[in-house]
Amino acid sequence: MHTVTGMLKRILIIAAGVVLGLVLSLGAARLALAWGLFPNRDLERSSAYMREVLQLVNENYVDAKSSSYDQLAKSALHGMVESLDPHSEFLESKDYTELEEELSGDFSGIGVQVEMRKGRVVVIAPIAGSPGEKAGILRGDELLSVDGKLLERGLSMDAVIDRLRGKAHTKVAVSLLRPSTGRTIDLTLVREVIKLESVRDVHVVGEHTGYIQLTEFSDHTGEEFGKALDQLLKQGIDSLVLDLRNNPGGLLDAAVDVAEPFFRKGELIVYTQGRKPADREEYRASAEGDPLRLPVAILINAGSASAAEVVTGALKDTGRAVVVGERSFGKGSVQSIFKLKNGEGLRLTTAKYYTPSGVSIHEKGIAPQVEVVMTPEEDSRLQLQRLRPDVSDPKDFKERFGFTPVEDRQLDAALDVLKGINLLRERAAPAAAH
Repeated sequence: MHTVTGMLKRILIIAAGVVLGLVLSLGAARLALAWGLFPNRDLERSSAYMREVLQLVNENYVDAKSSSYDQLAKSALHGMVESLDPHSEFLESKDYTELEEELSGDFSGIGVQVEMRKGRVVVIAPIAGSPGEKAGILRGDELLSVDGKLLERGLSMDAVIDRLRGKAHTKVAVSLLRPSTGRTIDLTLVREVIKLESVRDVHVVGEHTGYIQLTEFSDHTGEEFGKALDQLLKQGIDSLVLDLRNNPGGLLDAAVDVAEPFFRKGELIVYTQGRKPADREEYRASAEGDPLRLPVAILINAGSASAAEVVTGALKDTGRAVVVGERSFGKGSVQSIFKLKNGEGLRLTTAKYYTPSGVSIHEKGIAPQVEVVMTPEEDSRLQLQRLRPDVSDPKDFKERFGFTPVEDRQLDAALDVLKGINLLRERAAPAAAH
């Protein structure tokens, strides 16, 4: 009896030990996975498959020069990343350097922002004052060829940009299709150093309305905008027009800097959301003091994208501005820049941004509250008029540029809106006093 009881005890102890050992082993396995001690089976399998294909191509392709391992690896990286969406791309060292230059505010080229849409290279907007704008390139134009070489389907964005950019003072021939007319346009442009000045135009319209045109969002945009705003406030403005038409965007932090003066400290301006719930990142106003309360109208069109839409969405969403013009482009995704070895980099879509109330405008755009549609031709003429304020006589203007100056109907509508807001405020003030 005692022997049976003893055996049962030993069996129970051994069983308990096995169970405890299994629990400890599972816990250790979890820790090992968390620390990366065990391989990721999916990654390992995919990598082995890639190695097999690389080796087969390298050893058997008819042209040995174009099938080196380095060349194949780079081609594979381009295809892998750039198949994800139009904004993600693998950046070779030269392209990575050019991206850094662009974000800092200087590069050489013709000065047009382009986008890949269903295999077509389309102009988002020409950069103000650039050779592209001066030559009359319009938003919506489709780029067909550069220096006689067709832009075939499947060509990466960095390859397109590489053809457009080059040393300053060198010539480049481009062929464009203008969808609005169906015409093909051939141009020969001279590349220039494109200095991206965020604040293009600052003046007082009428008696007391300030006007600021922002052409892009780069490292110094917040500082430039702050100085322009202070300049106008010292002149006694009682309302503001913020012109973001044909502004292709740029840095998210710069957009937050521009929106911040209109928000109280701690208020949400924009937030981004990545693939995981924990990836949410909020951008809140940090400036001390009271926010600006003056009426604001924002001008947008189909060339307003990215960071320009962050500012527009934040001020519209919180009732701090009236939006006038046309529906914006609809680029609501955030790209992070990763530096790789050998000076290369990766631009990868890692999140989408949302207005304070949680609205995503990605592939939808922002609808204006006051819609005033202008054709690309009207828009191009207005851009030229802004470039040449010295030619004020309509007859001289037509003689030199081939058209009579056009009316800026979008700006006129914005001014009417601001007049109406100020009038309502004036009427409401005596009532509040009583």
